[in-house]
Amino acid sequence: IVRKGKTQLHKWAERQVILCGTCLIVASVKDSLTGKMHILPLVGGKVEEVKRRQHCLMFSSAGSQAQTYFVNFDTLADYQRWHRQASKVVSQTVSLVDLSCYSLEAVPEYLFYSQDITHLNLRHNFMSLQGPGGLLNLPRFSQLKSLNLSHNRLGVFPECVCEILTLTELNLSCNSLRAIPVQIGNLQSLQTLSLDGNHLSSLPEEMGGLFQLNSLGLSFNSFSHVPAVLERLSAVDKLAMAGNRVESLDLCTLVRMSHLKNIDLRLNGLRWVKSENLEVVSQVTQLDLRDNCLESLDLSSVCNLETLHCQRNQLGTLTLSGFTLRMLHASSNRESNRASSSYRNLLEYLPDWVCDCRKIEMLDITRNLLSELPSRLLNSLSLRKLLTGCNRLQRVPELLDHVPLEALDLQHNMLAELPESLFLKALNLKYLNVSANALESIPPSSQSEESLSTLQELYLTGNNLSENCGALLVGHQNLRILHIAYNQLLSFPASKLSKLELLEELNLSGNNLKTIPSTVSSCKRLHTLIAHSNHISVFPEILNLPEIKLVDLSCNELTEIQLPDSLPASLQELDLTGNSSLMLEHKTLNLFSHITTLKLDQKSTTTAGDSLSASTPWKHGYSEMSGQRNKLCVSVLAVDHFRDSVEACYGIFDGDRNEEVPRLLQCTMGDVLCEELQHSSVDSVYMCNTFLTSHRKLGMAGQKLGASGLLCYIHRETSDPGASFSLTVANVGTCQAVLCRNGQPVPLSKVYSLENCTEEMERVKVSKAIITEDNKVSGVTCCSRLLGCSYLSPWVLPKPWVHTEPLCSQDEFLILGNRALFERVSYQEAVCTVQAVRDPRAAAKKLCSLAQSYGCKDNIGAVVVSLHIGEDSCTCEPPVTTTEPRGPAPAPVPASVIPGPSDPATNLSSSSGIVTEFSSETSASEIGSEAGSTASDEHPSSGTVTRPERRCSLHPATTLCGLFQQQPSSTTFSSNQSDNGLDSDDEAPLEGVISNGSKLEVEVDIHCCAFQLRSGPHESPRDSDFEKRGFDHPSGKMRRQNSVVVSATNGCLLAVCGREIADLKKSPSTSSLFGKKLSNGSVVAPEDSHNLIEVALEAPKKKSGYFTAPAQQDPEDQLIVPPSLEQEVREQRHSLELPTSWLCFRREFDS
Repeated sequence: IVRKGKTQLHKWAERQVILCGTCLIVASVKDSLTGKMHILPLVGGKVEEVKRRQHCLMFSSAGSQAQTYFVNFDTLADYQRWHRQASKVVSQTVSLVDLSCYSLEAVPEYLFYSQDITHLNLRHNFMSLQGPGGLLNLPRFSQLKSLNLSHNRLGVFPECVCEILTLTELNLSCNSLRAIPVQIGNLQSLQTLSLDGNHLSSLPEEMGGLFQLNSLGLSFNSFSHVPAVLERLSAVDKLAMAGNRVESLDLCTLVRMSHLKNIDLRLNGLRWVKSENLEVVSQVTQLDLRDNCLESLDLSSVCNLETLHCQRNQLGTLTLSGFTLRMLHASSNRESNRASSSYRNLLEYLPDWVCDCRKIEMLDITRNLLSELPSRLLNSLSLRKLLTGCNRLQRVPELLDHVPLEALDLQHNMLAELPESLFLKALNLKYLNVSANALESIPPSSQSEESLSTLQELYLTGNNLSENCGALLVGHQNLRILHIAYNQLLSFPASKLSKLELLEELNLSGNNLKTIPSTVSSCKRLHTLIAHSNHISVFPEILNLPEIKLVDLSCNELTEIQLPDSLPASLQELDLTGNSSLMLEHKTLNLFSHITTLKLDQKSTTTAGDSLSASTPWKHGYSEMSGQRNKLCVSVLAVDHFRDSVEACYGIFDGDRNEEVPRLLQCTMGDVLCEELQHSSVDSVYMCNTFLTSHRKLGMAGQKLGASGLLCYIHRETSDPGASFSLTVANVGTCQAVLCRNGQPVPLSKVYSLENCTEEMERVKVSKAIITEDNKVSGVTCCSRLLGCSYLSPWVLPKPWVHTEPLCSQDEFLILGNRALFERVSYQEAVCTVQAVRDPRAAAKKLCSLAQSYGCKDNIGAVVVSLHIGEDSCTCEPPVTTTEPRGPAPAPVPASVIPGPSDPATNLSSSSGIVTEFSSETSASEIGSEAGSTASDEHPSSGTVTRPERRCSLHPATTLCGLFQQQPSSTTFSSNQSDNGLDSDDEAPLEGVISNGSKLEVEVDIHCCAFQLRSGPHESPRDSDFEKRGFDHPSGKMRRQNSVVVSATNGCLLAVCGREIADLKKSPSTSSLFGKKLSNGSVVAPEDSHNLIEVALEAPKKKSGYFTAPAQQDPEDQLIVPPSLEQEVREQRHSLELPTSWLCFRREFDS
């Protein structure tokens, strides 16, 4: 019951009342909202209780024309709820409304009653002009100051916006606009106007009257010249015209625009920058000319230039006035060799003007042909950062006086020595990288015992240093990071190491060390010790350090470990693989139970059932390093025995800053490929379908998150067992594959980044995406093709590059790596590095260590696959009669039985880098009883048996037992590491997505979520489910393989057929192997693992991190897989006359 005003005491009426936003809306007709609506603004007003009437509230507006309404409620509950809500409204102002990404076609009509809205965000919708909530009604917002209508596919400029005279900020980016109306001149209060990502080629003269406009975005349009109207926009200080069609720039034009200080002309196809007269351009201080076609550049008339970006051009000459220059970025201008991914300029010497720059602070001249540095440059009194890596420098000039230099990068040159005065004169030097040179010694830190050195990071990897350099390091007592890997160190002086008390990270890998001094315990801040690939036999005394997090002692000669009574809680990763003589006792494993990732070799013996394992002509090793990031976002898939024949599958997935998508792809992509191979034998079809299906099944996880992906499939060219092998590679993003053939690198993948792929850059530009200054699509990713990131479609697509390469006897090995690896290590260097190391695992670790020492701070992943393709790799043996211990029968083993070492299922060779992974849910007592005595277990002989004929992959037997296994990533899966708040982009993990937590992982080199073992015609109860989901095999029904899982007790394989899976799940010792609580290396049945990725549909309901945007479209929406890609694959299939029932997207199964 409602009464208006204080005087009409008895005129109560029954009306419908709504509290909407900041207004009270009262209907004028009973039980209806039709007709006239009475709106009472409540902001600044008051809500009071009417004591003379039960359950009654008085609503009053503010101001001189204040009105009052009395509202009487039927119940006490309604009265209290309204009083509570209305009290909040009158005390606060709702001025900002965010309706982005809601797929709206109109503004909700009730919003027009809220007259206090000043900021309205309608980005990423489908707004229309007409209708009650159309854009024509926007002028009803009388206080609106900021309006965002970007990404709405408008097609035409909404002229009604020009009637909102209060606007100060207007964003109409990415709307396919072709013209701006003259009415734009009405917006005299406008300060920011964003018109990026349209089809504009001109601007109206009326825009010149917007005198308050100080920011104008014109990037990624179709301008062929700088608009003349900018001469009148005196408040605009930045020319933002990246991604247009400006092929020539006359500097005289900039003279007339004296207010422009920052010029951004990236990605324009710019060919000439000229000045027809000698007029001085004095106002420009920052100039960005990256990614153009400039062959020469003369900017001598730009006299006050402070910052110049001219990377990735074709510059041969560069002329500047350097009196005010502070920063010069001129790297990567012309490619000399795309195959080696080595971008070089043509500079053989530095021009004189560089040395005359009195204010230059940073100089980047990497990847040139410089043979010497001018002495005047190094002795500059302003230079603070000098990057001269990847040149031909043979010497560095002496420092004549104290200089303010803080960072010096001299890696990949030909230096045999450093100037003696380097540390004496550069007292501010904090970062020095001289890796990959020929240094035999380093200069002293001081001439006396007291040193003034401030050096904090020192990288000496890949030189010829001996243990004598240890004494020279003592003076750098502020060292935090020391990399001295792959030198000639036989030892490290114990007394010298104790002086480095502030050391946090130490890398001694690839030397000839036999021990690490016990004085390492003096480095109380040490959190990372990497000393793989040495000859260390005694475990160092590092487990007493309070902050130790990562210890890598793999590929050494450890025999035992002496442990303290308790381990530090900070220890997260311990890698002991590649120590063939190491034996761990039960007590040791108990102490390791809290470590997030523990890596140990699997102890196994060669048996009669290992013919397939021992005869494959390939062997792999891999390495993953988190670097200085607090979580690992790289995952590796490595399957030496793929499907039911002699095949292999390898992959690497890089999520950049998210770990969820790489883990999901690692666990499921092998299964998807196996399934697609049953439907097609055409490489482009099954690989495209594998990627598109995996992309679709990412569901909600793939809306905002994405990952680069690379998949390599080794197979025979035909079904003939004697046919030669081929390698099919498919990739999206920046993960790469390189084949070594006759000692030379052969790139097999295509880098889909905006910087490396011209055609992809053009495609993204044509589709009017916004490419930010760091060359990222919408500021999110540098890749134009990814798995996931569906909301960036059509700019970012999941369609892969597919290539098949026949393998031959000249092929030595295959290298897979992510972006971080090949950004620092060239193809040729990677090939030479692996050739020098026989063991694939040690080679992969060396690649990652080199990338870190070359300055990489990100996650690094590498896979090395040694190949032995050819008749010389034949390992066939005739059948012989010998005395062998009898192993268990090949029938399914109950979960409570632990197979012995002679079990045919335990055919995993430790020489190929096999390790075993355990879940901490399995007790350490179960582990220790077997792990400590594997090497010494013996079984009595039980008679003479005939060993089966062992056949190699080149001459396989007629019947071959196939094993399909997938391997988990070896370094990783620590959710604890990603929750400490160190990385601003680290978010809470997705609910239901696989995560280890703090589980013990004695990691197995079986990245597997599914194994398949060919056997009899047994059919599990779930076979019928597969038939119901639309998987009708052409021959009648799909063949069902049995499941094989890994026992959590000692790493042996347990063959499990159909019904036994349910029993195995109930076993306490193996129950942790099933369900969503699995760590990444555990094993589930094929039908479980195939749908494992769909747990991403259970994304968290809370809106935080990546999920701050409103609800995204359903995963089945065509936005996830663009219709054009689906249609393309369909047409490709049809042209090959494949059965139409095998479409690449099986919606029935997905649903």
